[in-house]
Amino acid sequence: MFEAIHSPLHKLKHPSSVQLYVKRDDLIDPYISGNKWRKLKYILAKALDLKRTHLVTFGGAYSNHLIATAAAAARSGLQSTGFVRGEEVENDTLFLCKLYGMKLIFISREAYKDKFGLFKVFFGEDPSAYFIDEGGASAEAVRGCAEIIQELPGDVDHLFCAAGTGTTAAGLLKGIRQQNLKTQLHVIPVLKGGDFIAGEIYNYTKTIEQLNLHTDYHFGGYAKTSPELLQFMTGFAAREGMLIDPIYTAKMFYAIDDLAKQGYFNPGEKIVALHTGGLLGILGKKQQLSASISSPGNL
Repeated sequence: MFEAIHSPLHKLKHPSSVQLYVKRDDLIDPYISGNKWRKLKYILAKALDLKRTHLVTFGGAYSNHLIATAAAAARSGLQSTGFVRGEEVENDTLFLCKLYGMKLIFISREAYKDKFGLFKVFFGEDPSAYFIDEGGASAEAVRGCAEIIQELPGDVDHLFCAAGTGTTAAGLLKGIRQQNLKTQLHVIPVLKGGDFIAGEIYNYTKTIEQLNLHTDYHFGGYAKTSPELLQFMTGFAAREGMLIDPIYTAKMFYAIDDLAKQGYFNPGEKIVALHTGGLLGILGKKQQLSASISSPGNL
């Protein structure tokens, strides 16, 4: 199911001196989209090679990784279970997970911290079960994300991505180094204290040369937003005809716009932003977004 695929590169109408393009990984698949497709590609291949038939993974109540894993498992004829962080809730994301056949186990935030322990308690005696870390974090995921670089032109000056764990960014940096490119990688942590992501990337790549971490665009923390960010997001969608999500990609595009206004880039430089999908994150902010649509911000 993970056949070779190249997502398109679209140029935006960004009103500045830079050339801004978007790598549209959000178009790969409606539910296994963006970096989730890239990450799961080799994870699933390894699970099948090991004759595992039950994918077990972890995420929050609005986790795009959970639904991507559920969809990937269903399409491959596998079972899936998702440990959900926090109290038991019902929402559109978890409904779709269940529709794809995923069994959900709600776990307290404290117990959730020990994912390997949870897996061992619930599935330690099950030889069919295969552990997949939150967000798909793994060497296999890094390998899949590194392939993105092969699909980009070699004259990209700056490549941007949003980050929660740093796995996608590690793959991008690995791909840049493998191709001996001069591209600078810019990572936008979407949570507070995102400096740790540099260490996570280093663990996979053993280098952080060409890495630029911008930690001031988290808007209060993971899944946090502000009226300013939501207005930016609705204005972006109306102008570009492209949806972005409030958890990851809106923060990344806001950062690019802000840096451009500060004169961070040289005139004529080519910038590529990786659209990592995750559009189901919009569903968790419907009320706030509805309020911002009446007065969308301008880029």
